[in-house]
Amino acid sequence: MSNLWISDEQSETTCLISPNQSRTPLSTFNRYRKIKRAQIELETSIMLGDDDTVIPTSNITISNTAPAMVHAEQSSRSSLKYRGTNGSNCIALTDSDEITIDEASAPIESRYDDFHTIDWQRDLARDRLRHKFIVKRSKTPFGKLSSLWDAGSGWACVLMVGLAAGTIAGIIDIGARWMSDLKDGVCADRFWLDREHCCWSANDSVYKDADCAAWTSWPEMMQFYERNFFYYVLELFFYCGWSVLMTGVTVALVKVFAPYACGSGIPEIKCILSGFIIRGYLGKWTFIIKSVGLILASASGLNLGKEGPMVHLACCIGNIFSYLFPKYGSNEAKKREILSASAAAGVSVAFGAPIGGVLFSLEEASYYFPLKTMWRSFFCALIAGIILRIMNPFGSDQTSLFHVDYSMKWTFVELIPFAGLGLFGGIIGSLFIWANIKWCRFRKANKTLGSNPVKEVLVVTLITAFVSYFNPYTRRSSSSLIRQKNEIMS
Repeated sequence: MSNLWISDEQSETTCLISPNQSRTPLSTFNRYRKIKRAQIELETSIMLGDDDTVIPTSNITISNTAPAMVHAEQSSRSSLKYRGTNGSNCIALTDSDEITIDEASAPIESRYDDFHTIDWQRDLARDRLRHKFIVKRSKTPFGKLSSLWDAGSGWACVLMVGLAAGTIAGIIDIGARWMSDLKDGVCADRFWLDREHCCWSANDSVYKDADCAAWTSWPEMMQFYERNFFYYVLELFFYCGWSVLMTGVTVALVKVFAPYACGSGIPEIKCILSGFIIRGYLGKWTFIIKSVGLILASASGLNLGKEGPMVHLACCIGNIFSYLFPKYGSNEAKKREILSASAAAGVSVAFGAPIGGVLFSLEEASYYFPLKTMWRSFFCALIAGIILRIMNPFGSDQTSLFHVDYSMKWTFVELIPFAGLGLFGGIIGSLFIWANIKWCRFRKANKTLGSNPVKEVLVVTLITAFVSYFNPYTRRSSSSLIRQKNEIMS
């Protein structure tokens, strides 16, 4: 007997029936009609929040020809399920005459085209439908276990995100610190150590005026030991050369493998959390290239912050781990809950502020932020901060680079200099914004820089490295400079 294609204009869905040889087309059609009616009534009633809603099925038609854009999926030997023209799920036809809708056939992965907006109401309705089937199956022992796992899958996912985000942040800080010292020289005996740990191994201090014996500068590697003019010129050449090489490798990796890894990432993350689809922006290649690029760019000496990139990397981790849990990986609206928690973890590892990360995700980034997401976001940010502190990348047992302990109470008179600092900071900030706007306009008007961003990055890196070399404080990495300040103050 030939296949029967059933079209329903009411739900804009087209499905296929492969009737058994023992059944007549009429009985097969009636059976499908009952199943289809039950599916439409159940799904739509949950969408509308009314369990008594009934949808007429008078628009169902039957045809022997297959319409376009109908995809079949083999679910088992005795049943088939089909995806309709509008992406909705067609009910599976089993050998039983009972109208049964199970968890496998009711929900279906919500897929959207690139640069499209998700349907929040439809995705959340699908999740409520999925949850209703899980509750219905929880009467059996296996169903109860499945229900418990479904309830705890969100916590398990944010736990994994927090562990991974803290680990990646620690690796990035340690790698950037080592490669930043690589511009000045190398530890001759243990090349994998940065300057500070290299001098520790030699029982010498890195903050003395003279270099420690274990650390070898690049001119000394080339047998130039006398501190003359040629020595400093050679040292400047290696310093600028390493900086340009690091940024050159970064821009090459970004341009070839992951163009989405460029920039801060926070504006795009806000757009994604509001329901926009950008395929590949939170993918594995973007995560890998941005992690490597953040290490190289920070070590090159460019004045870059880690907040935006860490938020982007944490959201990449959340997106990757969400596919381990179908509850989130197959539903774009539910996936935003994991991404919101990931954004909080990114701010937490960037500044060592778990509560600040939650507030950032709540106030700045997220569009959909239910109460349970707030607790999961705090848990995720807290786990990420704990892991970062365990790794101790700055050698200060702190999660932030600049940490202040208040041993004395401030007095009322000190409000005057506090206000002066705020006024001075506001003026400097306004001047910076004004200069940044002027620079952006100049970049757009200048065809040389605007048309070749790779050349622009290399030129800016070369100028920054050249200017930074002549100041001993700007030559050092931020971590070593702050550690020196702490030792002087102690």
